[in-house]
Amino acid sequence: MLDLTKLTRQMQGLSQHLTQEATASRQRLENAQKYFQEACKSQQKFVKVQEKWRDRILFANATPVEPLHTCIDIPVPPKIHTVVATDGSQIAPNHHEIAYCYLLNIGRVVLHYGQNRHPLLDSLPEIFYRPEDLYVSRQWGIKTEEWMSYRRTASEAVVLSELAKNVKATLTDDIPALAMVDGSLIYWFLDQLPFDAREQILPPILEAWEELREAKIPLMGYLSASRSIEGMNFLRLLACPHNTPDCVSFCPNQMEKLPCKAFETLRDTTLWSTQLKPGQRSPLWRSNSRILDLYDEQRIYFCYVHVGAEIARIEVPAWVAENTAMFDLALGLMLAQVQKGYGYPVAIAEAHNQAVVRGGDRSRFFALLERQMIKAGLRNVGTSYKEARKRGSIA
Repeated sequence: MLDLTKLTRQMQGLSQHLTQEATASRQRLENAQKYFQEACKSQQKFVKVQEKWRDRILFANATPVEPLHTCIDIPVPPKIHTVVATDGSQIAPNHHEIAYCYLLNIGRVVLHYGQNRHPLLDSLPEIFYRPEDLYVSRQWGIKTEEWMSYRRTASEAVVLSELAKNVKATLTDDIPALAMVDGSLIYWFLDQLPFDAREQILPPILEAWEELREAKIPLMGYLSASRSIEGMNFLRLLACPHNTPDCVSFCPNQMEKLPCKAFETLRDTTLWSTQLKPGQRSPLWRSNSRILDLYDEQRIYFCYVHVGAEIARIEVPAWVAENTAMFDLALGLMLAQVQKGYGYPVAIAEAHNQAVVRGGDRSRFFALLERQMIKAGLRNVGTSYKEARKRGSIA
């Protein structure tokens, strides 16, 4: 039980700390705005510097592919359209449960607008219990719980592609469709995976994206409350105190003391909240994350959109970003989803609701599993004493 009385004094210190942080953040923003104005005047110069020294720069930084001062109004989408989304949840393996296994549940949503068609809202559960599913990751030093989340990411992409293709086959050519996922399309965790482990996760995702490309269904990742600083890091090139941004030679183990760190903790969304009006997007950026070298032609581009309630980061593959008509249409459909969802895309929210495994679902899952085990002739089926004791209290 949480003792709120004992927390009171700590809360006072927390409020003072947050006040100081707010003041420092405003100062960083003012500093960043100055560099931003300078960057607008000499953008191509620093893009060339970035390209020349990219292998010597130690911080992740994106490349603007449109003028930095770009603020474009997002077009109104057609009334007749379809939006597809998936999201995933899971039941993690637990040695104290009646059986050591895990479950992935992928929520599926298809919303038709202006077509007088019923929506699809359901989920696809899959249970993993074989040794090759539970213990294959041990050879790479990856915990089963972590491997489960990686498998879920791949499953979300595969299910989204299959669902979108099936839906597209029922639509006429003049009805646009959009495939959406919650979160980033840049899977940072892949950078830490061994080659063999990565080969089981990334190829299915890229294949699914390629199928969407062939079906001409734009793919979009929606990031709410993004903490990315890739755009701000481009401004650090202007703040570099050296003639060239050669971090490897000039700044080994000194990054904490340099002027280019002055606004590093400032998020991209903070800057763009001062530039964009509701319904506008920022310029397109190309992410230069090293993990994207594994994506082949599926490089990731992003922009920021003022959706009304917040500044959202929108990510798309290169084949969407390079098709201006497709990209503009996708942004319009996205913004309509946010408006229908009162600040968050309704399709993604519903996909999450379909996927999420609540306490009652978990109990019913293990009850069903217990019946099947008893039916199969197994004895002494039940949770550990530790688990049983934690679920009840005599205090």
